[in-house]
Amino acid sequence: MRTREIQLTAQIPAAPAPEHFTVAQTDVDGEVVVRTDYVGLAATYLELMRPDCHLPVPAWQPGQRVGVTAIGTVLSSADPELKAGDLVQSMSGWSTHSAGPAAAYTRLDQHAYPDPSYFLGQGPTAYYGIADVAEVGEGDVVFVTGAAGGVGSLAGQIARNLGAKKVIGSAGSQAKADYLVDELGFDAAFDYHQDPVTALRTLAPEGITVLFDTVGGALYDAALQVASPGARFALCGSLSTQLGAAADRFPEPDQAAAEARQVRLLPFSCHHTPDQIAAWHRHFHTALGQGRFVYPRTVVETGIEGVPDTFLAMLRGEFRGNVSVRLTS
Repeated sequence: MRTREIQLTAQIPAAPAPEHFTVAQTDVDGEVVVRTDYVGLAATYLELMRPDCHLPVPAWQPGQRVGVTAIGTVLSSADPELKAGDLVQSMSGWSTHSAGPAAAYTRLDQHAYPDPSYFLGQGPTAYYGIADVAEVGEGDVVFVTGAAGGVGSLAGQIARNLGAKKVIGSAGSQAKADYLVDELGFDAAFDYHQDPVTALRTLAPEGITVLFDTVGGALYDAALQVASPGARFALCGSLSTQLGAAADRFPEPDQAAAEARQVRLLPFSCHHTPDQIAAWHRHFHTALGQGRFVYPRTVVETGIEGVPDTFLAMLRGEFRGNVSVRLTS
């Protein structure tokens, strides 16, 4: 079968642009053949396009299909465990069709969520960071940076559901800050263009006990200034510097300053293992059913050729929540 897929034309040393991507036609063949219906997008993908990728997985090379998680419909299967019409999830990336061994596809419950895009969220990262790394519980005061994004918008709600006393978020505009409070149930939020130290001291005069950080930079520094002794900092990323050189993209946190304030620095990377994914979906499905969770998402409908532009728009902060593409052709 012929598929149309997005390939990298060249690795991206600085700012990404449309010319870094191309649409190519290739043949796919395997035990299971799947039509791709949805593909997921995440800011992390940009690091995988770097010539000096610092993630613990191989970087994508020019001429290679890009993208990770996809949801699709089985068209044909030689394996009795999968049949035509089944909804499946895979790591097949940005393509109109994929094929491979049955073990590469996970059958999904078509009735578990309102639509398949719910399976594409960045919940495993958010849940692992909040529940397992930061160990949020009763009485915690939690500050989430990048809280209107795919990971942060889930992390704040998970913290609340695990018993946090107060959840504060930062976002890139006052409108997004209002959205966090009015729609996602954060206790407070602020536009990070304000002075973050003043904002945090006003909103958390008692100090913060947990930071879930996807941004780094000035927001990390501000959190350190208002941290309570023994605070746990779950460090997920540094979006504020994602377009810099490697040392700038992953700045070393000031260990001495953290130790002086008795703050525990907990950098982590979520590998989306089966156990991590299962833990997230147990929490997500239960909380949704009980009305304790809002799934913030943007689903863009476009053909495969529109996926790179949607990805670039997401990096510019044009969407809220978890972003996915529903392929229209």
